Amino acid sequence: MFGFLNLNKPFGWTSHDCVAKTRKLLRLKRVGHAGTLDPAATGVLPIALGKATRLLQYLPGEKAYQATIRLGVRTTTDDLQGEIIAEKSVTNVTLETVKTALQKFQGKIEQIPPSYSAIQVDGKRLYDLARKGETVEAPVRIVEVFKIKILDWREGEFPEVDVAIACGTGTYIRAIARDLGTVLGTGGTLAALQRTASSGFQLADSLTFTDLEAQLQARTFQPLPPDVALQHLPCVSLSAPADQKWCQGQKITFENNSSQILRVYAEDERFLGIGQTKDGVLTPLLVLV
Repeated sequence: MFGFLNLNKPFGWTSHDCVAKTRKLLRLKRVGHAGTLDPAATGVLPIALGKATRLLQYLPGEKAYQATIRLGVRTTTDDLQGEIIAEKSVTNVTLETVKTALQKFQGKIEQIPPSYSAIQVDGKRLYDLARKGETVEAPVRIVEVFKIKILDWREGEFPEVDVAIACGTGTYIRAIARDLGTVLGTGGTLAALQRTASSGFQLADSLTFTDLEAQLQARTFQPLPPDVALQHLPCVSLSAPADQKWCQGQKITFENNSSQILRVYAEDERFLGIGQTKDGVLTPLLVLV
């Protein structure tokens, strides 16, 4: 089996749990995922099947989320799964105030990942250190948020704002929730999170495990083509015998002198793999055929 599964990850499952479940259902050893999702998050989790695991490094990094941020609450994990460390009624914050504050989180921003995250410091995961009671602050990272749009606003003792966020790889939505609360002086935490797009895959086209099991039982399941999420890369078609030489690991003369990574196809539209051009030469990076 060779291709991708666009999985709609269920609540409470780790990304590793999803890989293990997929491996069991498909009876397939080589399974991997792109873009880890927290257990409390749901939505798009791209799963690579078979040799497609070798393509994970070439997937685009852009992601999109719908999140609910609750003001007036701070937790150890920056979401509702953690222990509450501060809580106060919020009565002086308006939608316009929140809208203005959210503008600070667009563009390239500095972000400190949550203490409970998979980031490694000195070779150790932050969540492992946090569970042992060790306080280690993750290094500041530069991430990019392309757009934040307010979807809904609910007033109350602990107001909530629903937002749609489009961002680059490595962005922690929990950190945005925490830092928004800091900017407003209220404290804030992530109350709910759904990933609506990741690495070229969309929520509308995703399958739940129930969907997958039903398709497997009906023998209708087909993995998505391996190049489906690589459309951001330019492509080149090789005619014979150049395609055979390239598949054997040989460099091919290329008319373009630019340096770029691209998809490589045979004349019959078979996807052959990933190549790189430089100084008029097409070099194989990943041969799949």
